[in-house]
Amino acid sequence: MPAPLRPAARQRARGFPGRADTAVIQRQKEISVATLTAWKFPTPEGAAQVEEALLSLQKQSLIQIHDAAVVTWPADRKQPKTKQLHNLAATGALSGTFWGMLFGLIFFVPLLGAAVGAAAGALGGSLADVGIDDDFIASVRSEVEPGTSALFLLTSDAVVDRIHETFPAGSAELIRSNLSKADEAKLREIFED
Repeated sequence: MPAPLRPAARQRARGFPGRADTAVIQRQKEISVATLTAWKFPTPEGAAQVEEALLSLQKQSLIQIHDAAVVTWPADRKQPKTKQLHNLAATGALSGTFWGMLFGLIFFVPLLGAAVGAAAGALGGSLADVGIDDDFIASVRSEVEPGTSALFLLTSDAVVDRIHETFPAGSAELIRSNLSKADEAKLREIFED
């Protein structure tokens, strides 16, 4: 996020009509970008343990969480368990269909083989249309494995560092994909309850 204008810069901006307005509009655009983040934790229970800390940040209006989900993958399981975190989700949260499709592409399609892979490619293409690309899916797939967990957050006006500071030291690794306002609108149009 850009630093606030210094007094001299404010005066220069005021001296040129429209310049300050342009800066304000640009700042509003930057603030209103939604971000889908995936945080990997080194233990199966790690992601679920930070839910209360995030709820506290949200109650203090320090972050705005639109939706959230947790993936827990015990070391002795072939596939992970997923759970949408309804108490963190805001009004107008995405449906479970979104999380099901995303997690299906990340964790379950590789297990189903090539026959299902082609159909999944079409679904993956629709996610790419809303800013969730193959690189994001591949990164999460390679990082979240048996014996780990992950927290997925759809946020806006969030400072990633502020979220990371709520986690125990060294307990989470960030994978990130930014969504533009248009991408977020498409995502909501497709998956909103």
